[in-house]
Amino acid sequence: MSDLHSAYERTGQLLAALEAEVAAHPRVPHVIAINGDTFEHGNVAATRSDGAVDWAFLAALPRIAPTVFNLGNHDNDITLDLAQVVARLQGQGITVVSTIVDTRTGKPYAPASADLPFGRRRLRVVGVATNSLNTYPKESRPALLIPVPGDWARASLAQALAGADLSMVMSHAGVAADREILPLLPEKTVMVGGHNHLLFQHRRGRSLYVHTGSWSNAYTAIDLRADGAAEAASIPVAADAAPSPRLAALIPATLAQTLTDQEKAILGVAPKVLTLGETGRAVAAAMARAAGADAGFIGHTTLGTGLPAGPVSRHAFDAVVRFEGKLMVAEIPRERLAAFLARANQDRPMPLAERNGDFLYGAEAKAPGETARIVTTDWNAMNQAEYFGASDLAFREVPDLRLKAVAAKALLG
Repeated sequence: MSDLHSAYERTGQLLAALEAEVAAHPRVPHVIAINGDTFEHGNVAATRSDGAVDWAFLAALPRIAPTVFNLGNHDNDITLDLAQVVARLQGQGITVVSTIVDTRTGKPYAPASADLPFGRRRLRVVGVATNSLNTYPKESRPALLIPVPGDWARASLAQALAGADLSMVMSHAGVAADREILPLLPEKTVMVGGHNHLLFQHRRGRSLYVHTGSWSNAYTAIDLRADGAAEAASIPVAADAAPSPRLAALIPATLAQTLTDQEKAILGVAPKVLTLGETGRAVAAAMARAAGADAGFIGHTTLGTGLPAGPVSRHAFDAVVRFEGKLMVAEIPRERLAAFLARANQDRPMPLAERNGDFLYGAEAKAPGETARIVTTDWNAMNQAEYFGASDLAFREVPDLRLKAVAAKALLG
């Protein structure tokens, strides 16, 4: 699992699914692996309760199977001092791995690798962090020293995996960085990716690379055979499934105690469930209509989960559109629009070489002429090289338009 982000609408169901997964194979050893970003500061119920649901979920895992946790960029969203987060995880019996160094001590917050019991053998797990410092909580950044993932892997990965019975690398660095690490993997190594909220599997020789989805919508079950070969299957987690008894009462009680009447208020009624990709493209199209643009683009992790059907509260909507933002427009030649649209919507099946990690959901609103107007958020405009693959786009703000209001009107009427 990766990128759970305090998704309380499915946390109980995810725990129940993990309990059932292990119970269904009583004679088979298991390891539960979480590849970063269990917590989410955008969930006010999480921040106001100090992550009570998340910590209860985590505490339950070692009772099911040995559990390993690779630190992500949101794991100190609620408790800003990452050392305290690590200590609490370890105190619950969870093995923590990471390449992040504490600048206050000069020592790693956790070892980069660890061995976990796996039947008669041991599973060596290596954790790699993203060095995108601007995605960590701002107040915590001075205490974080994070090596460039590819550089660290070239210098240290072979030693970290030396002598392992079975090997798994957990990287929260994203697809672009992972492409540098994949060629360095020994044969029959499993690599779990995260940070980009993607769901796919890729084979490289006899090694397996998987992204496991986000927001507790799914988990990936990986079968390791004695010879080191691996097979993987993604298992969806239904929001209407029964939650684990361990969390069934805690989650509604936490929401009732922490949410205000304004946050519980219904913004509108969604006619049907939309996938994350469908939601992204619907919001991108709404942005284009609102700004009078030919196409709209929104960053994939600006969105958390897909739109649920039925009445949608302010709190539920904030899990769909995580961040507020200004709308920014720019004029471009028509041929560049085609290139931007081809680069967008990477939730589709596509070759690994064509994935760039962070991507945009894009939608064309009308047929352009020789030039086209595009609209995106201020975050994507400021980071255009990463999202658009360009550095020369002259964006300007659209007055009186904000992302959440435009999205809510389009999705909920």
